[in-house]
Amino acid sequence: MALASRYEVEIIGPSKSGEIWFPMKDIDIPIRSYPWKRYPFFVSTIRKIIKDIDADILIACKLRPTSFGIALIKKWISNIPVILDIDDWELGFFYHTGFWGKVGRFLNFSNPNGLAYTWLMEYFTGYADSTIVSNRFLKNKFSGSLVYHCRDTSKLNPENFDTDSMKTKLGLKGKRVVMFLGTPRPHKGTEELFAAIEKISDPDVRLVLVGAGLSVQRYIDNMKNNQDKVIVIPKIPFNELPDYLSAADILSIPQRDTTDTKGQIPAKLFDGMAMAKPIITTPISDIPEVLGGHGYLIEPGNSEQLANTIKFIFENPEEARLKGQNARKRCQEIYDLKVIEKELTSQIKKLTTTQ
Repeated sequence: MALASRYEVEIIGPSKSGEIWFPMKDIDIPIRSYPWKRYPFFVSTIRKIIKDIDADILIACKLRPTSFGIALIKKWISNIPVILDIDDWELGFFYHTGFWGKVGRFLNFSNPNGLAYTWLMEYFTGYADSTIVSNRFLKNKFSGSLVYHCRDTSKLNPENFDTDSMKTKLGLKGKRVVMFLGTPRPHKGTEELFAAIEKISDPDVRLVLVGAGLSVQRYIDNMKNNQDKVIVIPKIPFNELPDYLSAADILSIPQRDTTDTKGQIPAKLFDGMAMAKPIITTPISDIPEVLGGHGYLIEPGNSEQLANTIKFIFENPEEARLKGQNARKRCQEIYDLKVIEKELTSQIKKLTTTQ
């Protein structure tokens, strides 16, 4: 999106189902997806993608074999420069398991994005022509330019939305909405969030999960009370995100301190900042630096503190409003889409002029 106004941009890559990831279905950028099966059949998918790539420059959006690995092969064949964009520590998602879990994952050689192949990718980062990383953990590990996630703050602008109207549309008129964006997973602090909602007696508080799949039901089933306070909204396209986020009174991002979260920074943090929402989160990775004091930090895994912070925000709306406004100003100045557009454009110019 950052480059589409200057260049002809296309997204290309493998998709196990052959379908486009749901949130991206309505974006105005051409997407080509390739259905695939595990190795050895995945070799034919690699061949098809490499044959169809017709580009002056490649941006590999993940340090994974199915992204960076394929881009490197194309570079070695056709001498097309590659920019590597590392937004997560991919191995961290594997390492949260115990010893035998790691062994089992390492031996899963049929998976194109398995532990063994992903581990190898880290040793090939030096073959990228330039590298962008999304947080300091990744910069310390892989070097490269530090560029945080960015958002189009002209589209994610609270002045363009009516909170009360959206709440009414969602059946939440008069309710106090705590919102969670994305797929609920343990490392995202989902269990703590549900436990916190159970501790809040206010009958008007609602926990709204946007983009949650069927996996969320087990969290609801484990609740001893207040199950009626949970509202689940299925996956939505990116372009509808501001509408739903406008209905939130609080955005909750209670990251745990695990290998999953050590090398990432949640993109939803920037969505909330752009929309001037009071944000409750934890001091994991670069989150405190990104927020710059314009949010509420709690201890990871502390559902009691999370519940108390939710109650505090609802009891102090003016303070929360000011924090949200200051967070938006910070997002406009440092994390707007124009920042990553400037960085990518600069790197592309350097690489194309040296070819």
